[in-house]
Amino acid sequence: MQPHSSDRPYNNPRIDEGDPNPRADRGSVAADPVKVVWIGSMFLLGTVGSAVFFSWGGVLLFLLTTAFTLCFGHSLGSHRLLIHRSYEAPRWFEYLLVHFGVLVGLSGPMALMEAHDVRDWAQRQRRCHDFFSHGQPWYRDLWWQIFCRIELVRAPSFRVESRIANDRLYRFMERHWILQQAPWALLFFAIGGLSWVCWGIASRVLVSVLGHWLVGRFAHRVGERDWHVEGAAVQGHNVPWTALLTMGENWHNNHHAFPGSARLGLERGQWDPGWWVLRALSKFGLAKTLCCRPICRAGRNWCAI
Repeated sequence: MQPHSSDRPYNNPRIDEGDPNPRADRGSVAADPVKVVWIGSMFLLGTVGSAVFFSWGGVLLFLLTTAFTLCFGHSLGSHRLLIHRSYEAPRWFEYLLVHFGVLVGLSGPMALMEAHDVRDWAQRQRRCHDFFSHGQPWYRDLWWQIFCRIELVRAPSFRVESRIANDRLYRFMERHWILQQAPWALLFFAIGGLSWVCWGIASRVLVSVLGHWLVGRFAHRVGERDWHVEGAAVQGHNVPWTALLTMGENWHNNHHAFPGSARLGLERGQWDPGWWVLRALSKFGLAKTLCCRPICRAGRNWCAI
């Protein structure tokens, strides 16, 4: 089936193209020392450490904490709330969700916003660097996405809104994003020893970061497409078999077409666990004003509750 064109422009207020005009296709990729040390240490502890200090309790902790941080943290906190503001939440609950998002281990909240927004801007240009399109072989793309950063020759300006940039707690999360694992590591050690630390911290972070890269590579290269974003160098693709693993973030073609939607699984049968949780949270007043702009081709409101 020919994908439907999306005629809904998406202008990110945090991106200022300025003058001279920026270029998304020219830049250099270099290793980020912090990422190399951080992910390298998680790799050692998450593989060797988890094998040496194996326990079934540690495995169970790994499964539960990974599912929890990916759903409440990465999907609901970092992506749908902090980056896209697709719903509103009480301030204390927003802090909690974003903290769980930081625990996923990708970066601090503001660095994550910048990486997401610059990538999104680049993918919507006529041409973009292979770093943004996952255009290199898997082994080089893995190295680039996990351990490196890109410096564009002419990059757009990125400005975080004042409610985030001037917030003391968000600035603390940004400066000490790695250290936020420490209280949880101490708690896990007190309960389950080194096994719980290796499985509940290192293995969880390692699998979450690698999974984020792997699903992102698929979602920008192959898979189903119902929508086509006109003029974009990179199209999003839906990756149905990862719906439960990604908490609904796998419906990336839908997301490219409707980036402000709180609901990512738009069609019947597109499972979206993150949306299910949001609907449950809305019953308790913890998720409000869910952005429900996408209207299906049959004319009904996708996000009607």
